[in-house]
Amino acid sequence: MNSARVSKSSTAVKAGDTLTFVQGRQVRVVRLKDIAKRRGPATEAQALYEDLSPPAEGPPPPRVGARPTKKDRRILDGLRDRDET
Repeated sequence: MNSARVSKSSTAVKAGDTLTFVQGRQVRVVRLKDIAKRRGPATEAQALYEDLSPPAEGPPPPRVGARPTKKDRRILDGLRDRDET
């Protein structure tokens, strides 16, 4: 927040603050224009901030292999559990 690292997620923000965070594989930078009075639809939320992130440098990298099945995930979890002990 404003070029300083925040250690608590409950840190208060105000209009004019600049937030830098990772979203997926992209670093996002947004400036808060205002704080909402209530929780509302996404279109209202998008009007409350300005996106300062640099544009993406091309298409995302291709996926390597197929998405793992439930069985594959269970095997991977079993291997991870075995490595932790």
